[in-house]
Amino acid sequence: MTEETRNQIQDNIVSMLKTVFDPEMPVDVYSLGLIYKIDLNDDGQVDIDMTLTAPNCPAGDFIFEDVRQKVESVEGVTAVNVKLVFEPEWNINMMSDEAKLELGML
Repeated sequence: MTEETRNQIQDNIVSMLKTVFDPEMPVDVYSLGLIYKIDLNDDGQVDIDMTLTAPNCPAGDFIFEDVRQKVESVEGVTAVNVKLVFEPEWNINMMSDEAKLELGML
């Protein structure tokens, strides 16, 4: 995989993650800072570490599966492994400025 192809796939993955929303918030999971790691292997496999705003989030399973399905649909991606992690613990400082503005925190 060329560096240009890798960068394009990674950009497309981020774009796709920005279409995954927590049903309780009008902000996508990427802008919320819930995506901790995106690793794209040369064979197209993607490993994602993500968290939730709270460990007992009632929409957790839905969000987790939405991330997997949408990233899997990106051209060049052959498989997706999503790992749910709770360290470091998510906090509002992990949100983008755009997300904070959308939620009225700026």
